[in-house]
Amino acid sequence: MAAHRPRCCALAVAGLLAAAARAAAPGADDARPAVLSVAPAAPGAYDAEFCVAQAPAPPSCGPVAAEVRGGGRVQVRIADIVYRLDPWGDRLGITLMHGTMQIDGFFAPYRWQGRTLQFEDTEKATRYELKLGARRFD
Repeated sequence: MAAHRPRCCALAVAGLLAAAARAAAPGADDARPAVLSVAPAAPGAYDAEFCVAQAPAPPSCGPVAAEVRGGGRVQVRIADIVYRLDPWGDRLGITLMHGTMQIDGFFAPYRWQGRTLQFEDTEKATRYELKLGARRFD
């Protein structure tokens, strides 16, 4: 159990440093790339398509429910599996959940191109792409 403490503390410190960077003086956001300072779409629920590709296979895509939240956070639901996508500076924190149990978690570089989010798990050689579709008002 003690072996997990340094990693947990390092993540907490990283979170505090990221929060401090976000709270920098006005105008500091101008120096950051637009990908980090603007949410991809208005908060709300969206129909979307999620693609996963593991090298060298072509991507496997399917419909998902996506919810854009404040601060650029996104939640993607595929049946009873949920991807929680949280921006942390220039990296995306990805937490994969099944109910209340965490299945996986990693940080990855990411980028938004319009309403499409792309990120990659380099350790597993897996690429992800989320394409937001129409906003749902149900």
